[in-house]
Amino acid sequence: MIYEQLRQQMDESLLQKDESLAKYTSFRVGGPCDCMVTPRTPEELAMALKACRENGIPYFILGNGTNVIALDEGYRGAVIHIGKAFSDISCEGNVITARAGALLAAVSKKACDQDLTGLEFAGGIPGSVGGGIVMNAGAYGGELKQVVTRVTAMDPEGEIRTYSGEECGFGYRKSIFQQNGQIVLEAVFELQPGDPEEIRAVMEDLMHRRNTKQPLNYPSAGSTFKRPEGYFAGKLIEDSGLKGVSVGGAAVSELHAGFVINKGDATAADILALMELIRNTVYDNYHVMLQPEVRLIK
Repeated sequence: MIYEQLRQQMDESLLQKDESLAKYTSFRVGGPCDCMVTPRTPEELAMALKACRENGIPYFILGNGTNVIALDEGYRGAVIHIGKAFSDISCEGNVITARAGALLAAVSKKACDQDLTGLEFAGGIPGSVGGGIVMNAGAYGGELKQVVTRVTAMDPEGEIRTYSGEECGFGYRKSIFQQNGQIVLEAVFELQPGDPEEIRAVMEDLMHRRNTKQPLNYPSAGSTFKRPEGYFAGKLIEDSGLKGVSVGGAAVSELHAGFVINKGDATAADILALMELIRNTVYDNYHVMLQPEVRLIK
């Protein structure tokens, strides 16, 4: 029904019916969505939003799928995928402009290639620029808010507006875009000239630390929980004796307790049940209620 409604107003080549969300998320779980929409231009994105609005169709904006969990029953609505068509990256002087579908790792590499410093921390973050802006992605002491000077976004009515870095309301794993329903189209990063050898050395060091301390050989969504003030989520989980604990095919990583991983046959229900077990156990032990960093496609 939803696919047919959208087909009446959009180019059929942009639509996929009953597309499995497991293919688009790093956890590799999730059922089908009623319709996957993959716009190639801002105009096609606005058209998709208009079609959803006029037909009362719920929609979810999906980037690289590295910080989300798709439910086993899938999604009853349209998933609008901002992907490779929105992945251009350009550089002028010490300013890099990247569209929402570009991978943060690719933007970091571009900065490195141009001998620009400030984005080294993003070299191993698997998400896209759009998702990174929405979550104010960060790692190893760096956050996007430190280098983002401008963001262009589209509101649910298809209107485009530009925000300064200050107007984005960046905080720890949050931004204004989590509340206002606007879709990030592009971000501008202002960096500084740096020593190329130092930049590469920092990136190599961070990548080595990530490769040796994180369970990158299993599907996951990175850090499962936000860092509670005054604590580290992974340490609270480890100190609660939860390393290696599993529910179905989901497990707390033996390498890094802050990661819930898919051992190969996990369902979304397994992951969510394990997350709830972790939250309750940590609360019982330390009276700290962990807050999920991952978002649900629902």
